[in-house]
Amino acid sequence: MNNSEKTMDKIVALCKNRGFVYPGSEIYGGLANTWDYGPLGVELKTNIKNAWRKKFIQENKYNVGLDSAILMNPQTWVASGHIGGFSDPLMDCKDCKTRHRADNLIEDFDGTNVAGWTNEQMMDYIKEKQIPCPDCGSHNFTDIRQFNLMFKTFQGVTEDSKSELYLRPETAQGIFVNFANIQRTTRKKVPFGVAQVGKSFRNEITPGNFIFRVREFEQMELEFFCKPGTDLEWFNYWRGFCKDWLLSLNIKEENLRLRDHSPEELCFYSKATTDFEYLFPFGWGELWGVADRTDYDLNQHIKTSGKSLDYFDPETNERYVPYVIEPSLGVERLFLTVVCEAYDEENIGTEEKPDV
Repeated sequence: MNNSEKTMDKIVALCKNRGFVYPGSEIYGGLANTWDYGPLGVELKTNIKNAWRKKFIQENKYNVGLDSAILMNPQTWVASGHIGGFSDPLMDCKDCKTRHRADNLIEDFDGTNVAGWTNEQMMDYIKEKQIPCPDCGSHNFTDIRQFNLMFKTFQGVTEDSKSELYLRPETAQGIFVNFANIQRTTRKKVPFGVAQVGKSFRNEITPGNFIFRVREFEQMELEFFCKPGTDLEWFNYWRGFCKDWLLSLNIKEENLRLRDHSPEELCFYSKATTDFEYLFPFGWGELWGVADRTDYDLNQHIKTSGKSLDYFDPETNERYVPYVIEPSLGVERLFLTVVCEAYDEENIGTEEKPDV
């Protein structure tokens, strides 16, 4: 069965009817964009995580594991830039009261890549092209405003600024703040990696496509620390390593493509980024990202915490802050990929498949 015959409606129905994925809190009318994994779903999800851990930690001489806390000191997110800059451009339709991301409105309208655009540039483009609301068809939007994607909560019995905490939006920062602890206790020499599987939370404005984009999700992330100057070599190594592993899961190569980010798309701290994209029933979507994050994260934590996170190389007597290569993969997206790859329909009662 080719991918053009598979639809998300069929995938969602299969997952619900066979015990893979159920809508969350269904007896109370559900809660938008939440999903529970049933008896078969939890086994598949566990197998995916175990396969990743086996390949990236247990069988890999470079890497060790970690399980860091979901709740972290808020200064972590100040250092990482999440409190100040982890946001999406949001606008509302004044007529039907629906909320949309400005960049998605433009990209869905005519495919224009708006990476690096300011809010003003996006607003001008939406007005110039008279881009309509996808829900009601009108062109009557509010101005664009930035919306922080982190879930805020509080610790203790009082709810004030001193007790504010955030549910982590990524697992990576738990690795960075433990770099010195892990290097000291394992005696690992650069290059080495730290990998973990864990839950993350993002208050996405426009989640959708079943479990592809959700607010509560699991990540399988590796932060690989290497000597500056060797980073592009390791970037290419991990890019190839990740592709080989995906193909070993019997994912068809024709349903995969690697897309390198253009200079305009790159995050300001990134030297190179490649997205692994899969041909889902709704079109191409990002499955895995491999990024050269340079020394940005460790340097940010050094500046904010005042603690040393550099590395002394005993062979060269050099001291430096390592560069980081990050392959980051979502468990739910790989789960959906595996289901889409395996989905098939039998035509009973034909010459090729007579009735049994």
